Amino acid sequence: MKAHDGFYIDGAWRPAVGRDPIDVIDPAAEQVIGQVPAGTAEDVDTAVRAARAALPAWAATAPAERAARLAALRDVLTARKDEIAETVTAELGSPLNFSLAVHAAVPIAVAASYAELAATHSFEEKVGNSTVLHEPIGVVGAITPWNYPLHQIVAKVAPALAAGCTVVLKPAEDTPLTAQLFAEAIHEAQFPAGVFNLVTGIGRIAGQALAEHPGVDLVSFTGSTAVGKQIAVTAGAAVKKVALELGGKSANVILPSADLAKAVNVGVANVMSNSGQTCSAWTRMLVHTSQYDEAVELAVTAAAKYGERIGPLVNARQRDRVRGYIDKGVAEGARLVAGGTESPRERGYFVSPTVFADVTPEMTIAQEEIFGPVLSVLRYEDTEDALRIANGTVYGLAGAVWGEEAEAVAFARRMETGQVDINGGRFNPRAPFGGYKQSGVGRELGAHGLAEYLQTKSLQF
Repeated sequence: MKAHDGFYIDGAWRPAVGRDPIDVIDPAAEQVIGQVPAGTAEDVDTAVRAARAALPAWAATAPAERAARLAALRDVLTARKDEIAETVTAELGSPLNFSLAVHAAVPIAVAASYAELAATHSFEEKVGNSTVLHEPIGVVGAITPWNYPLHQIVAKVAPALAAGCTVVLKPAEDTPLTAQLFAEAIHEAQFPAGVFNLVTGIGRIAGQALAEHPGVDLVSFTGSTAVGKQIAVTAGAAVKKVALELGGKSANVILPSADLAKAVNVGVANVMSNSGQTCSAWTRMLVHTSQYDEAVELAVTAAAKYGERIGPLVNARQRDRVRGYIDKGVAEGARLVAGGTESPRERGYFVSPTVFADVTPEMTIAQEEIFGPVLSVLRYEDTEDALRIANGTVYGLAGAVWGEEAEAVAFARRMETGQVDINGGRFNPRAPFGGYKQSGVGRELGAHGLAEYLQTKSLQF
């Protein structure tokens, strides 16, 4: 798609005269493919004012009408599925088949789920002699990352609109074209002016202005734990609600009763998906010592299949960051058994699928989020040892357990993490997603995601 040279505010594209441009770069070709304006605090203020002006009417709109607009949005996104995939591939570098199957299809499913929820959710209930009302919290400031550009937008904007909130979106500067395409879809779905607004820009200026703005009632942010902490401090000063989906270092626990080959192959695929740029990726594979050597061999074989199949990392900075972690893994004594820091291609921000063996729990690569195609394989002695290692990071976003079902479920119940897949359980767009510990505050998706954008009032009779 052709980039817009303005911001989508109050139902129209408004020229951004005098604003510095942000280059949008194709990370596979290392070429500029477009430019968008870098919004300022003034632009954010204009957008928030539009959202506040639109709030009373939208909040008073019947849930059935909000559902109808969301259904229209779902239909527009479906009709533009190929364009969405092509846009994500161009600015993120994701292979086109993955963009179609995940980057385009999953947001459509999420939009569909909120169209249904808006129509069926009970926004009031009786509790004894009280009527409890669940009302929109107000204006939402949504700050989204680049790794799943449309999914993260829809996972915030759709429930906010279903709840009756209005929204100002500040997308990641690496993937703004997908956000502009979403704004076009909102317009085509005929949402009232001001209900959704888009300001592109860099985080430390436009993002910070949005988080600090007194006209914003809730800040919903997905990104690094470090930035999430800053947003929490900023919001806390104004007693403003936050929803934070932050980092992860998820454990993939393979019990001795598991199908080892399947568990390893699926685990490697999970880490390599989206070039490792997934906060919930199972980047720590935990294997019983009796099966460890076999698991490492299986992981190396599986990783080799992705050499020509995964895309680049999003930018040179991210590529260099991942290479730095690989160097640190080697320096701390982990055994590099696949991949490494050498670029597999002459052009593009690529990193080879990488596997480390002999990783111990205290190593940096077993504790910090790398956000690249890097797998650490750790050994454990018994179930309690596995649980200690699995829970032994500051994160708790996701995870997996493989083994006899009752045993695997019992283990999963003791994991300190927000979502666990049992024996390869399928992704559920209606199940709550979010983290324990420093992986975040609040939940996205389904009814739990809708609840984040509602506040509660009790009427006593």
